[in-house]
Order: sequence, then structure tokens, then C-alpha cells
Amino acid sequence: MTRVLITRPLPDTVLEAAEARFEVECRQKTTPMTQSEMRAALALYDGVLPTLGDAFSSEVFGEFTGPRCRILANFGVGYNHIDVAAARALGITVTNTPGAVTDATADIAMTLILMSCRRAGEGERLVRAGLWEGWHPTQMLGLHVTGKTVGIVGMGRIGQAIARRCHFGFGMEVAWFNRSDRDLDFPARRVERLEDLAAQADVLVVALPGGEETHHMIGAAVFEAMRPHARFVNIARGDIVDEAALITALDTGRIAGVGLDVYEFEPKVPAALIARENVTLLPHLGTAALEVREAMGLMAVENLIAFFGGQEPPNRV
Repeated sequence: MTRVLITRPLPDTVLEAAEARFEVECRQKTTPMTQSEMRAALALYDGVLPTLGDAFSSEVFGEFTGPRCRILANFGVGYNHIDVAAARALGITVTNTPGAVTDATADIAMTLILMSCRRAGEGERLVRAGLWEGWHPTQMLGLHVTGKTVGIVGMGRIGQAIARRCHFGFGMEVAWFNRSDRDLDFPARRVERLEDLAAQADVLVVALPGGEETHHMIGAAVFEAMRPHARFVNIARGDIVDEAALITALDTGRIAGVGLDVYEFEPKVPAALIARENVTLLPHLGTAALEVREAMGLMAVENLIAFFGGQEPPNRV
């Protein structure tokens, strides 16, 4: 029977679906796999269902000429932790789970937009600390979101879902930057230069895929172009943002606030960000809803079933 390794605990419905078709071993640790674990997985299993942090790099693949593993069915839409070219060179197929994560990730983007603009995290900490002295007209004044301009960097599925929420839900003007054009079904204007978008936005949101092409794409030049009242939000991949440049922008007052769900050296979060009241920090909650994680897992299992059934996996990358 086909042997499959699932690298982290997943919802019961996903495990049951996998176990109905394969001989499954589920790694019980919640931390990323070590290189030795990944090498063992390539040697001992026909398929692996990895996820964020399981860094299947060229170094991991480099020790093999003919691994037993034939497919990495990634749990997640982002797959920059897998060297796809190195996998393909060994005849290993890589798949992901697009679509299932779109709305949930867009919802977290809206959460961070509202929390940052309306200073919700700061306000909750004030109440919990017992320091709130009661309402008054100039208490914790933030940025009114309705009618403002949101700048979206990356207009793929998730970027478009964020844009729709901003436009239809809050009457925001949508401006966007993307390397390729998009045919959109809502009002939005494309901006040709990233720095120009940053200069126009009241809220700048990153919705790009990770990888070498986008590494540190958001750096000092972008933050220097932003207006002092503007907020910055990242729900994509942490290393798209130069965190040192982000901290400098906050320290110098170049931007008014930040909302982050991902980090450059995740799970490490710089003390300089933790210490600031105008920074909202979430522990990578983008897809953290049971039905979403179930959908992601079932999509990964469907990729495995199709592959081992001799069919084209629905989500080959």
C-alpha cells in the first residue's frame, strides 16, 4: 500500500480521508521538520504532505539520485519553502492548495487593517491593564477607514478578495501594483511603480507570493514613500518585507502603524516590534479556522489521490 507521511497534526477529517486511501504516518510534532527528518521522509515514503517551515531545499534533495518519494503535496498555497526545481530534477511532483485559503486570508487582512487604523490592540491592552479612565472626545483617535485609499501589492486571488472587501464593505478606493495586468470585476486603478502606490495609499497591504523574486521587495524605498499617517499590513510572507527597514520607518515616524501576521524570521519577532504600541502582531492566523484547514487538508489529499491514481493532480505547481 502507498505510504504517506503527514508532517504535522491535521484535523481529524483530513486524517480520516488520507487513511482511507493510504498507509499514513502522522508526525506528532508541531515544529518544522529537521533536515534529517526530511531526508528520511524522501527515502521511506511514497508521498509526503508537508507544510510551512518544512524547508525542502536543494541541500535536502542533493543527497538523492532516486528517492522513493514521488510527490510533495504541500498543505498551503505558498510553497517557497520547497525548491521546486530541485524536486522536479529528481522526478518529484509538487502541489499546493490554492483557493481554499483565499477568503480566510483576506479576512485576516481586514482584521489587521481595522485593528491598526482604529488602534484596537492598543485599546484592548489599556483596558486589560486597568488603565482606562473612561471615554473622552480625544481618546485614542485613529484613522477612519471608510473612503480611504487602500494600496494592494499583488493582485492575485487574495489581493482581489481584500480589494473587494475594502471597496464594497468600506467604500475604499482601490489602487494596486502587480507585475502583470489583471481583468478585475470591481473599480480599481493600477499604479505602475510600487513607490508611487506607497505614496498614494492610506493603507498599504502586501498580498504577494513568497520566493526569491519578492524577497525584501518591501524595503526602505517603499516606507520612505509612504505618508506619515499611513498604515502598513502584511498577510503574505514575512521575508517579502525588510524588517530592519520597517523598524526604522516606525522609529523615524515615517508610518503611523503596522499590522503583521507573518515575520521575516518566523516565529522570531523582533523586540523592537513587540515593544511598540502602534504595531499589531498576530501569530500567523491567516487560515486559522477549522473549516479552512479542513478544506486545505482535503485538497492536499485529493492531490495525492489523483497522483497515485495515475491522473494529473489538480494543483500541480
